Amino acid sequence: MTTRAAVLREMGLPAPYAQSKPLVIETLNLAPPAEGELLIRVRAAGLCHSDLSVIDGSRPRVMPMVLGHEAAGIVEACGPGVTRFAPGDHVVFSFVPVCGHCEPCASGRAALCEPGAAANVAGKLLGGTQPFSTGQGDALNHHLGVSGFAERTVVSQHSAVKIDPALPFEIAALFGCAVMTGVGAVVNTARLRAGQSVAIFGLGGVGLAALLGTVAAGAQPVVAIDVNPDKLALARELGASHTFQAGPDAKVVDQIKSAVTGGVDIAIETVGHEQVLADAYHATRRGGTTITVGLPHPSRMLSLSAVSLVAEERTLKGSYMGSCVPSRDLPRYVTLYRAGRLPVDRLLTHTLALDELNEGFDRLARGAAVRQVVLFN
Repeated sequence: MTTRAAVLREMGLPAPYAQSKPLVIETLNLAPPAEGELLIRVRAAGLCHSDLSVIDGSRPRVMPMVLGHEAAGIVEACGPGVTRFAPGDHVVFSFVPVCGHCEPCASGRAALCEPGAAANVAGKLLGGTQPFSTGQGDALNHHLGVSGFAERTVVSQHSAVKIDPALPFEIAALFGCAVMTGVGAVVNTARLRAGQSVAIFGLGGVGLAALLGTVAAGAQPVVAIDVNPDKLALARELGASHTFQAGPDAKVVDQIKSAVTGGVDIAIETVGHEQVLADAYHATRRGGTTITVGLPHPSRMLSLSAVSLVAEERTLKGSYMGSCVPSRDLPRYVTLYRAGRLPVDRLLTHTLALDELNEGFDRLARGAAVRQVVLFN
C-alpha cells in the first residue's frame, strides 16, 4: 500500500523551518507487516523535542528517515506470529521496542532493551525490517521503531501497548513519550516519596508531565524553573508551589536554596543542556538526587566536583523512557488520568495537520508550545 509521511532527508537545515522545510510530505510505499509486526493507522502524533533534536542535528540519526515517535492509532492488520493484538485495538507506541528476553528486559529495565536499542540506532524495526520505501524502491529509516508522522506505519508488536479505546487519540499520543518519560522519571527513577521536595528544570511536555507526576505523588514543595513566563504560569496552575524564571543573571540555584532551605531532595533536569544539569545538581541538598532526562549533543561534557558525590552522598542518575516498562506503566498512568489525578490534557496546546509540521517545529523551537499534536483523519 501507499501512505503519506513526513520524511527528513538532511539534518541541520536552518530555522525557520517553514522556509527551509526539512520535513517533506511524500507518498511512500509501505510493506505489509512481517512476522511479529502490526500495521497501524496513526490517528495522532505529538511533536517532541527529541524529534527537533534530529532535525537540527544535535541528536544524529541515520538518514533519510520517517520522523515521529510519540503517537497513537488503531491496529489495522497483524503479521504472522502476533498474539497480543487484533485488528481494531487502540494502541500507544513505545519508542524503545521491548524484546522481553535480553538481560535488561529480564531485570525489569525495559528502557535499556539491547536489541531494541540496536534496532533504533540502525533505523530498523526489531525484526530488522524497513517497511517504508520510495517509489524507486529505496528504503527509508524508521524513527525509534515508530515513525509516527505518517498516515499509516508498520511497527513491531513490542513497540505498542493496548489502551482503553475511550481515551481520545490526541491525549493518548502524549502518553507515549511526554508522560511516560516525565512521570516515569519521578515514579521509577527518582522513586519519589510523599513529602519530598522537588525542583523541575525545563517545562516542556516532559518537564510539565514530571510536574504532574510529582504533584500526584505528594511532593511538597514543588519548584518549577523555565525561561518562559507563560510556562511558569501554567506550572503554578498545575500545582507548583514556587516558580523561578531562568536566565543568564537569574541565580536560580540561590533562589531555590532560599525557598527550600538547603536545597531540594530531588531535582529533575529535562532541558538537555549540561549547564542546566549542573544547576540542577547544585540545587539539591546534601544526600539529594538529581535525575536527568534531557538529551544534549553527544559532544557536550558535564563538569562537577567529584568529591561531592562521596562526601555529600549525592546521586546523579539518567532516566531514559522514564525507566518504564511500557506494558506495565502506561495503563497505570492512563488510569490516573481517568481518575483526574494526572491532567495530561493540560499539556496539549496546539493541534495541526501533517502539512503543518515544519511550522509546528518552529513553534516548538521558540518555546511557544508545550505539546502539539498532528491529527489524522
